[in-house]
Amino acid sequence: MLIGKKHFLTAGAMALALAIGAPAVAQQKSVAVTAIVEHPALDAVRDGVKDALKQAGYEAGKNLKWQYQSAQGNNGTAAQIARKFVGDRPDVIVAIATPSAQAVVAATKDVPVVYSAVTDPVAAQLVKSMEPSGTNVTGVSDLLALDKQIDLIKKVVPNAKRVGMVYNPGEANSVVVVKQLQDLLPKSGMSLVEAAAPRSVDVASAARSLIGKVDVIYTNTDNNVVSAYESLVKVGNDAKIPLIASDTDSVKRGAIAALGINYHDLGMQTGKVVARILKGEKPGAIPSETISKLELYVNPGAAAKQGVTLSDALLKSAAQVVK
Repeated sequence: MLIGKKHFLTAGAMALALAIGAPAVAQQKSVAVTAIVEHPALDAVRDGVKDALKQAGYEAGKNLKWQYQSAQGNNGTAAQIARKFVGDRPDVIVAIATPSAQAVVAATKDVPVVYSAVTDPVAAQLVKSMEPSGTNVTGVSDLLALDKQIDLIKKVVPNAKRVGMVYNPGEANSVVVVKQLQDLLPKSGMSLVEAAAPRSVDVASAARSLIGKVDVIYTNTDNNVVSAYESLVKVGNDAKIPLIASDTDSVKRGAIAALGINYHDLGMQTGKVVARILKGEKPGAIPSETISKLELYVNPGAAAKQGVTLSDALLKSAAQVVK
């Protein structure tokens, strides 16, 4: 009888342990994150997502399985990562930047997908509109009002007539910006001169092709360009062509000025959307979002190297002056 009682207690203890452990297992969630390339802006988005999830009670290594992979600028690799993540069946896949988002959305119609740092999710065919999609996709766009970007160009280079732009013609978000600038610049007495850089290694030669043809170079958040920004800066400094960016991190790397968003904040906003899905909301019921707060960064040292003197008014209006 004593032996049987021991067996009974052991079985009971096991059942109790399983019952106590059950909620922890139920709370375990998994998030897979992919980015087209690693550079400061996209890294900040990734870190912001992770920080927002921690604030929401999901911490990697505790109750959250977190995995991250970069495609290193290769669309084929982005597709491979997308297929792998879909096969892993995480609770949410976070896709950072347009090419990675397109790869993931093409790979699944049922695993929840949250895109981030996508300029135009409609043009990229991720969603049909910014309203709730009714599909497995939602996210946060980094779309910037280009009229404000043109105003900044005029403040930095008042007499500019020809605006150069280095971009990857295979990146949907950059193509959208090119088309919009082609429409908007003539209204301000300016024109756009394009230079294609299909790969990061093409950025320097594309920039050199603009020497003598442009008064200023504007860069959007094109991932090829941002990942190789130092090569663009060298051309700007050597040829005395002012560089104006839409990515504030690029100012620290040698652009004269940028009116852009805080990409860590964008990641935090994205992470809050991910947390809503982890807690039971359907991605198709959550409208796509944008981030509206803009910050002006200026770099007087870069301005001097590129032959420009910044006005006191512009310096005073900056959120950050890079020394």
